[in-house]
This record gives sequence, C-alpha cells and structure tokens, in this order.
Amino acid sequence: MEAKVIQSLEEFQDVLNRDASFYLLKHSLTCPISARAKQEYDRYSLDTQIPMYTLYVQEARELSNTIADRYDVRHESPQALLFENNQVIWNTSHHDITETVLREQETRFNQ
Repeated sequence: MEAKVIQSLEEFQDVLNRDASFYLLKHSLTCPISARAKQEYDRYSLDTQIPMYTLYVQEARELSNTIADRYDVRHESPQALLFENNQVIWNTSHHDITETVLREQETRFNQ
C-alpha cells in the first residue's frame, strides 16, 4: 500500500481518527539523505498493511512543527515516526530509516 501525502493539520487529524497505528515520514525534498530514506520507506510501504503517510517538510512546515511540539519529539528530517493510539511509540531519523528497521518496529509493536 503506497504512502499517502498529508499536508494539513486537518488531514493529520483525520489520520489519527481513522488509523489506530500508522507510520509517518517527515521528508525533505532537497536532502539526499532524505531521498534515500524515502526510497526505503516507499519500498517498505509496498509490503505492509500498516497505513503509511508522508509529510513534505517544505510544503507542510506548520504541521511538521505541530507534530514535534504535540508529541515532544525533536524535529529531524528525514524522520520516521510510528504512531499507536495517538502516541508516538517509536521514531528514528536519517540513515537509520531502512526497510528492515521499519519492519522490525512493526513486528515488535504489533504482537
């Protein structure tokens, strides 16, 4: 299931209301490390049932900052966050965003 792009607080709130668990990738459109992380994230999204979302930091700066503040998770880009029941239960950034790590976290938390 391909990752969907969210850009507004309203869209994010809809996701929170609809999905008990989901991944969110904060992606920078200008960073080569972020481009590599997004490739890993997108590859993983094709092989999972967990909903996957992407936020383009340059296009949704306000939403990105709101998420960092609301969930007390320091903003990084790229950054993958795993949400469950309206809480961030895991996050990582930069070179640590890999298909393998994403799969391990989903398995770890969905037992």
